[in-house]
Amino acid sequence: MTKRFLGGRGRARVIATATLCLAAALVSPATATPATSPAAARFDLPEPPSADVARDELAELDVEAPHSMTGYSRAKFPHWAIQQGQCDTRETVLARDGRDVRTDAQCRAVAGTWVSPYDGKQFAVAGQLDIDHVVPLANAWRSGADKWDTPRRKRFANDLDSPQLVAVSAASNRQKGDQSPDQWKPPLKSYWCTYARAWTHVKHTYGLNVTKPEQEALVDMLDTCGS
Repeated sequence: MTKRFLGGRGRARVIATATLCLAAALVSPATATPATSPAAARFDLPEPPSADVARDELAELDVEAPHSMTGYSRAKFPHWAIQQGQCDTRETVLARDGRDVRTDAQCRAVAGTWVSPYDGKQFAVAGQLDIDHVVPLANAWRSGADKWDTPRRKRFANDLDSPQLVAVSAASNRQKGDQSPDQWKPPLKSYWCTYARAWTHVKHTYGLNVTKPEQEALVDMLDTCGS
């Protein structure tokens, strides 16, 4: 069963602002360890639509071959923009997705605990986490973002309203790279339903394309959602 959390820029900003008021504290690095149980996983990205809605959204997406990567650069997707005060998108997501997060005067997370929903690993050091774009920037480029202007790409890269950004283990994020669901799936199979719903909704929100293998993989992952 997917746990529902409040999301969105407004909520994230409230959390980030509130954490600035707490005293900063340093914790010693800890080695990532598996979550003690599936219930420990936190699904804090904005809640995607239901599986039924995601299936309808997926059916509405254009199926095309990938666009050329000619001209692509991550710099064309200005990311980690300032959200409020000194809090950028990365720090805002870390505050949202963690427990008992404390920040310093520069809004850097200096204490807290996090569970990576991709692989269930637990962390107590923010530097061991990456903020993943559920739909990677390079995949978006191949799916239609090559035609966007810079403001739209910036919005995509910093979107706190859609289920597009999530704090995950650095290892899982780097294993994923810019791969689509037919090429890479979260190791934690219990997260496939949420991941497929999020991926589909982001692509639908931004009018991006899917490939045929990607579409088929998403259908299979949505089938894990149950009744």
